[in-house]
Amino acid sequence: KSSKSKPKRTGRKPTRAKKSRAPVLWLLKWSLVSAIWGVVIAGVVLAWFAWNLPSTDGLDPAAAQTRRPGIVLLDANGGRLAAYGDLYGRRLDAQELPAHLIQAVVAIEDRRFFDHPGVDGRGLLRALAVNLRQGRIAQGGSTLTQQLAKNLFLTPERSIERKIKELLLALWLERRFQKNDLLSIYLNRVYLGSGTFGVEAAAQRYFGISARNIDVYQAALLAGLLRAPSRLNPAHDPAAARKRTETVLNAMAEA
Repeated sequence: KSSKSKPKRTGRKPTRAKKSRAPVLWLLKWSLVSAIWGVVIAGVVLAWFAWNLPSTDGLDPAAAQTRRPGIVLLDANGGRLAAYGDLYGRRLDAQELPAHLIQAVVAIEDRRFFDHPGVDGRGLLRALAVNLRQGRIAQGGSTLTQQLAKNLFLTPERSIERKIKELLLALWLERRFQKNDLLSIYLNRVYLGSGTFGVEAAAQRYFGISARNIDVYQAALLAGLLRAPSRLNPAHDPAAARKRTETVLNAMAEA
């Protein structure tokens, strides 16, 4: 037998642990790179949309809304015979309205209104889950601030571009105004069926009283109109209005 010993190997074989870690480290590295590029691209896209947002100059909670003329025909005793065109009531601050009207609107439209910064991520996820479960658009996930942004500055078109602008404008509105200011703007401008704009005009039209004096049921009826004012108002379909009002009252009890 030869007395020569085998030459020693200078290098070591990679251990099994190192081999198993290599794909993980590669995945982590490229995940981090992808995340960084994703943030950069998202920032550029948002900056482009922000640059192209409509002008928001002159927006003031106390400013009068641009109004088209309406005509109301009265009898000799002051009773209303007929009304034509758009109807507007006196502007009311949210603090002048009964608490149950605010509660009704928040309960049925945006329960986390006083907590979110204009966009409710939790609400968006909940709406997505409901829509996937039902196989149709059952919930929108828009906050009251998003609805206000759309009504004030945007068109009703359904597109990704309009939705992104809506989100950005909602965040801007929340930074500029207090929650009560946003409610005041919203409740004085929103369309509530039968040619009425704002809760004061709607209360006068449907109940013959000021919105400051409505009861809980009447408040729930007005809040219910926000979903479909032309179809659900009591002048058009009393049964549908009553059913929707009961839905709002149940939402108030849950909230």
